[in-house]
Order: sequence, then C-alpha cells, then structure tokens
Amino acid sequence: MKPVNASRHLWAVFIAALLFSTAPLLRADTVDAVHDGFGAYDSIIFTGGGYAGDVVAAGVYMLHKTNSTGIGDTWSNGWIPGFCIELHEPAPKTTVTYDVGMPDDVYNGYTGEILGTAKGNYLRELWAKHYDPAWASGGPYTEQQNSMAAVFAAAVWEIIYEKLPDTPAGWDVTVDGTPGYGGFAASNLDVATANKWLHELTGGGAKADLLVITHNGNQNYLIEVPEPATLVLLGLGGSFALLRRRRRATA
Repeated sequence: MKPVNASRHLWAVFIAALLFSTAPLLRADTVDAVHDGFGAYDSIIFTGGGYAGDVVAAGVYMLHKTNSTGIGDTWSNGWIPGFCIELHEPAPKTTVTYDVGMPDDVYNGYTGEILGTAKGNYLRELWAKHYDPAWASGGPYTEQQNSMAAVFAAAVWEIIYEKLPDTPAGWDVTVDGTPGYGGFAASNLDVATANKWLHELTGGGAKADLLVITHNGNQNYLIEVPEPATLVLLGLGGSFALLRRRRRATA
C-alpha cells in the first residue's frame, strides 16, 4: 500500500472545505448584460443625480443578456427591456455582471438612502398602470410611443430621486424639491401626463412584479419579471436587431 502524503492530504481537505463553504456564492443572483440600443424613448433635459440641465435618453433601455445565475435565470438569454434608475452612471458598453435584487433594497448613492418599501410599491404600481410592452416591440415607434416612454422614465426618476412627499400629489417632475445631490426635475417632455400618473398612485393599487439589476460603475435598471410567453418572445431576439441602428450616447 502506497503511503499517504500527509501534507498533500491536508491540502486536499482544505480545498474541499473551501469549495464547500463558498458553494452558495457560486450560485449568486446575477445577469450578464450590455446596453445595446433603445426601445421607445425621447430626449429630455434634466436636473438630478449630480447633473444640471443635461440631456438624457429617457425611455426603454434594451439590454442584451448572455448569461445568468440564480434569480437571474428568470430571464432567458436575449433582449430585456428596462428603465434606468441611476442617472449618474453610464450605460454599459461592454457586457458586465449585474447583481439581481429587489427595488426596495436599492441604495441611492446621491441621496444616501435605501429606496424602501413605499417607493418600491409606487414603482410597482406605476409599472402596472402605465407601462406599455409595445415600447419594447422592436419598432419603429410612433411619436406618441416615444413621448409616453419618456414620460414613464421621468416618473420613475421622480420616485427614485425625490424625497417622499406627504402625498403623491406632492410630486412634480418640473421641480427639484430635494436639497443636495438628491432631487429631480425635467423639461422637454409631456409634464402634465407625468404628474398625472404620479398623482394617481396610492401605493396600494395593482403592482407589477419588478426586480432591479445593479452594478457599481454602470447604470442600474428596473426590470419586470416576464410572463412565460414574453420570455419566449424575448429569447428569439430577432426583431430587436433593429435597435442596434438606434444607438447613441446616453448619460
């Protein structure tokens, strides 16, 4: 019988224990994606996230997903529509690994706050009431679709960046009502509709099933958990090749 090398045996035990202890980490909730075009969108002028009077593409950001783990497997590989929730970071130009989580748990580096349940529910209700899947259908998009997608994006940013008002009637996308780097204000969009949608929110209405993907150094995105039929459609990805032609600089 060949004698056992004690040192080698101890290393084998150590490595096996290390792999076992880190096994849950290998099954983290992630999505590998890159921004590669737009659905319906328009350009608006905004103040918020450390910017003042800048132009941003407001609307549906199309993300091309190529890999995932854990909850990230919710989406098939292919195109995923989402809305930017981090104005002060750029959209990813190369594929990066995003963490997947709940909207309520998102940390806003400019306001220094966790989003929280109340804002998370307002976002879910806004999505359930006013998001239109046609904004991510592959286009071409009408002027009205582009306008409404931009309105929706502005409403999302208002919820993300402004302090919670006493009632939803206190939201106004034209006024930066939060001191410091927080707050949000916008122009060059249908302000009346944006404010109308925000004022209709109760926090207790119908809610969409939403998740967020986050990556330090790149824009974070609010994304809906898709229906099974939508998963199949997005997995095909054929019509979204048109979106590559609409690439342009974003905030």
